[in-house]
Amino acid sequence: MSRRRKGRDISGIVLLDKPAGYSSNQAVQKVRWLFQARKAGHTGALDPFATGMLPICLGEASKTAGFMLDADKSYEATAVLGRATATGDTEGETVRDEKVPDLSAGDIDAALARFTGEIRQVPPMYSALKHEGRPLYALAREGKTVQREARAITIHSLERLDWNSPELVFRVHCSKGTYVRTLAEDIGNELGSCAHLRALRRLTVGPFSESGMQTLEDLEAKAESGALD
Repeated sequence: MSRRRKGRDISGIVLLDKPAGYSSNQAVQKVRWLFQARKAGHTGALDPFATGMLPICLGEASKTAGFMLDADKSYEATAVLGRATATGDTEGETVRDEKVPDLSAGDIDAALARFTGEIRQVPPMYSALKHEGRPLYALAREGKTVQREARAITIHSLERLDWNSPELVFRVHCSKGTYVRTLAEDIGNELGSCAHLRALRRLTVGPFSESGMQTLEDLEAKAESGALD
């Protein structure tokens, strides 16, 4: 790649289509380097295994970060019933196995309907929320569990896209503070089993839609051609 200029005063919002395997901070640093921006930050983390929209604010655009943190978001998720993990996704060890009942599409839809509207959700231990100054995920990695209070969230819509036992694909439009991993676990319990997420993709953040997203490959190609200068 051609040599990049350093420390530019550049402002704007990049709607990154974050690939799986990148932490949100790793993605921010990559984009910051490509643009050679002095300042960059994200507006709400995505788990490393997740993909999709990660708005990255460059320069003065960071002043809009609070708006996007508070914005509604939508996701497409794939839950696997019958297995629960420590992290709620594929990266954690199995902590429970349960039989998956014989469920119809109607059974699934009825269960999802019970999670729409304002509900209360207990945040997972594997999250960035803090307890006495330490992130919960750090305590979880030490094998510790602390009491977490249920918090009010709003599920504006929750739609089954596909049900092929044991996999359930659904789309959710939700308020800030919603943990889709926990939602999948709660849905699994409601269906008489357990569950974890196999895949998670963030589709929208506030007014920003999928059509505006750019991949790292897109940005790298633009940087190579000088289009980001």
